[in-house]
Amino acid sequence: MTTQHMTETEAAPSRPASPDLKKKTLSTARWVVARLSGAALVLWAVATIAFFALRLVPGDPVDALLGGPGGNATEEVRQQTRELHGLDQPVLVQYGAYLLNVLAGDLGESYHLRQPVTQVLSEQMGNTLLLAILALALAWIFALALALWSVRAGRAAAVVANILEIISAAVPHFWLGTVLILVFSVNLQLLPTTSGAPGVPSLILPVVTLAVPLAGFLGQAMRESMVTAMHSPFALSSRARGETETGVSLRHALRHAALPGINLSGWAFGSLMSGAVVVETVFARPGLGRTLLEAVVVRDVPVVLGVVLFIAAIYVIVTLLSDFAERLADPRLRNA
Repeated sequence: MTTQHMTETEAAPSRPASPDLKKKTLSTARWVVARLSGAALVLWAVATIAFFALRLVPGDPVDALLGGPGGNATEEVRQQTRELHGLDQPVLVQYGAYLLNVLAGDLGESYHLRQPVTQVLSEQMGNTLLLAILALALAWIFALALALWSVRAGRAAAVVANILEIISAAVPHFWLGTVLILVFSVNLQLLPTTSGAPGVPSLILPVVTLAVPLAGFLGQAMRESMVTAMHSPFALSSRARGETETGVSLRHALRHAALPGINLSGWAFGSLMSGAVVVETVFARPGLGRTLLEAVVVRDVPVVLGVVLFIAAIYVIVTLLSDFAERLADPRLRNA
């Protein structure tokens, strides 16, 4: 009897998945496809806009190929150079060839450096990514610390925090970097001004220069979210159960305050990558920002397009990761 029951149990078909599980799975798949499609559209738009915008810049790319506008190349040599690099083709033909090369992973060769653009990016991206990641982490620390202090310390602290956030968000990178150099390098002689110094000290001033303006933007969003969370029903019920104000702030309100920061992280990282153009120039640091500026000056079109597309790809990747993180941190988004 027992053997027959076991046989019938094993032969019974497995229970089908619940409609709710199927619906959630389908919803998640649609969400992922929508995000990836949007990311591909952003990259295509950036590549297209950058390509045609560079064609509107005065000057001839052939000058960069022949060593600069002061070269003595004959018109015959210039024409041969155009034909060799496809610059004699109509713009739409050049655009189509560029998109096909990008899809194949070929970003071309630098006119000025005579190196593949992928090699230029691989040599310089480490410095910029390290700078941006450290600045983003420091901006988060500043913003969360200011939000916690302003919420716990009362109305006067909230006013002071609001003023500090507005000022820091409005400070230009070049001005802040110059002031930090004058104070900590020239007058106090505590920190180096350039990347020539070994170790961590050479990173401190550039990272702070990038982090402070971003902390102002993040701090405003986080503080408003934390204030709302501190007066929400779940905070009141936590206090009724005997939770201290510190516990309510750290265990409940801090999580809600982090959600706007997570949502803004993609934009923030893209902002840091663009701000690196100024910071790397001010502090004479090697990196993508400085490479981009030098490429624009000499009209090195492949490098400009490569750097812009790489920065856009980093922005898209971080935005996708922040969307996933926000979905994991906020149950309301998972159940929507």
